[in-house]
Amino acid sequence: MRNFTGLLTNEWLKLSKKKSFFVAYAILAVVFGILAFAFYRLSPEGVASTVDFATGTIMLQAAGQLVPVLAVLAAAGSVTQEYRYGTIKFLLIRAQSRHKILASKYIVSVLYALTLVVTAAVFAVIAGYIVYGSGAGDSTWADFLSNVASLAVYSIVFVTLTFMIGILTKSNGAAIGIGIFSMMVGSVLVMLLSRYAITKYLLFANTDLSVYRSNTVPVEGMTLAFSVVILLVYMALFLSVSFAVFKKRDIA
Repeated sequence: MRNFTGLLTNEWLKLSKKKSFFVAYAILAVVFGILAFAFYRLSPEGVASTVDFATGTIMLQAAGQLVPVLAVLAAAGSVTQEYRYGTIKFLLIRAQSRHKILASKYIVSVLYALTLVVTAAVFAVIAGYIVYGSGAGDSTWADFLSNVASLAVYSIVFVTLTFMIGILTKSNGAAIGIGIFSMMVGSVLVMLLSRYAITKYLLFANTDLSVYRSNTVPVEGMTLAFSVVILLVYMALFLSVSFAVFKKRDIA
């Protein structure tokens, strides 16, 4: 257990030493700061409190969409950078198994995604409080936390997908491109195929769990429990493929 904790610490330190590590947090701070200023100047209808602002901006359809994009950028390079710089050989000659090494990289990628979600949520609340103070609004903190949870799930799913693509292709560009492209076209694809019952089994039809709070499910008959099960199946598949390929791949 101690050795695995060391792997996690090492992976986090490698990630934090990259120049882009803190850039993601800075981007979130700037984006929510700009939104706060824009809302203050424009005073859009329907926004009257901190929780209204935070709930609205953290949504996937708003500034929240930036979080999974930033998370995907980090996850894409977790393994591919090791191949690119040839450090994968030195990594695998250690006493740790390939499964532990890959597991540490995946867990750190997920943890980084979650820190981005939490950071975005905090900035959303701070920016909202600066603009609106503690006044009452239409949204509740339960609505806000629900959107944060949905954003976290969405980010983890696409981090897992990108992680797998990076292992399969060994290409940072391909992993980023396919990961972001999937986020962009997924909802459009589901909308086009929504009349077919089989669409509810697609990954993209289940990634945004916030639809269950607004009762706007993509395909009739879908439930929150159904989407959670589908996501777990897809993630299990992605991880199984990742570990199987990484274990058998020739590093020479």
